[in-house]
Amino acid sequence: MKRVVITGAGTINPLAHDVAGTLAAFREGRCGISDLDIRDKDRLAIQIGGQVHDWNPESHFNRQQIVLYDRFTQFTLLAAREAVAQSGLNFAGDLSYESGVILGTAGGGLTTSDENYRAVYEEGKNRVHPFVVPKLMNNAAASHLSMEFQLKGPSFTVATACASSNHAMGQAFHMIRSGLTRAMLTGGSEAMLCFGGIKAWEGLRVMSKDACRPFSANRNGMVQGEGAAVFVFEDYDHARARGAEILAEVIGFAMTADASDIVLPSKHGAARAMAGALRDARLNPEDVGYINAHGTGTAANDKTECAAVADVFGHHADRLMISSTKSMHGHLIGGTGAVELLACIMALREGVIAPTIGYEEPDPECALDVVPNVARQAKVDVVLSNAFAFGGLNAVLALRRV
Repeated sequence: MKRVVITGAGTINPLAHDVAGTLAAFREGRCGISDLDIRDKDRLAIQIGGQVHDWNPESHFNRQQIVLYDRFTQFTLLAAREAVAQSGLNFAGDLSYESGVILGTAGGGLTTSDENYRAVYEEGKNRVHPFVVPKLMNNAAASHLSMEFQLKGPSFTVATACASSNHAMGQAFHMIRSGLTRAMLTGGSEAMLCFGGIKAWEGLRVMSKDACRPFSANRNGMVQGEGAAVFVFEDYDHARARGAEILAEVIGFAMTADASDIVLPSKHGAARAMAGALRDARLNPEDVGYINAHGTGTAANDKTECAAVADVFGHHADRLMISSTKSMHGHLIGGTGAVELLACIMALREGVIAPTIGYEEPDPECALDVVPNVARQAKVDVVLSNAFAFGGLNAVLALRRV
């Protein structure tokens, strides 16, 4: 069994267009949720989101590329370029055949779908661009990464709603640990902040009209976000041999299914995923210092997650720090676990725990240390990253400081 480390990270999200800016926002407890700037906003009941502002695709891609790249693919490529540059890897020779891509996304090219449905149904057009299908397909971003970096090994996309990127990163971890590959680009991306994407989520009646306040008694729903984060996962010996900087080690992963309800979370499924990640990493509950929570800000998720943490960690739960950065960047759906992994790496490398901002009133059903409103200095050696999706699909990663 190989050891697996992270040697590169890249992101674009509502807080910043790179990792350094994102970590600065985490440290400052800055909110990236704002008024939406999209077409037909006046027809929406929900008018806020974690939107990526000041995005100019022409600054990064030529005209021919933009024809092929949906917004979620654009975000992915930008994040991947930052991650690969930091890693210092050159995917040439044999490494090209022993490296691949596994990405998570829930909606894929939803912006492209939305635009073309408008063209056909609203504007009455009878033709669409011949590249609509390769632009909107969920595997588009993974395929373009494989082409840009000449990654000829296992490459595919995972779509498990809000757990997509954690499932993707878990699969990448397994492939390297088993010796099937030496390096993988992995993470997730989402760009659902278009009229149709928001209107669909409105129907669930789980959305907040003013703010994301995870674990606070007065929370009133989630806030959608968009963006991407991509990481270079690499075989530890390969990374050490080339003198790479190691950001963190991935030491465990588990995934479970609630098998109970399509939208209501189960504490038992969440607890089994966290306990499974501990077993896989050969950890005791008291080894964990911080959990980056799924923490959506809905009444059902937050109390269920806190109950699951209490079940798994017992008395140690009172000494655990658990925070939700969705309070800052919103819920990036299929890309959310990837962006949140940056907070886990920051905790391990810098000893800074990202806060849960917007916290106003204690909730007896969420009586854990949720690091309210202000980042905290604390040395931690092991962290968990939780992702619990609609459909009852759960994925938890365990990371260690190197």
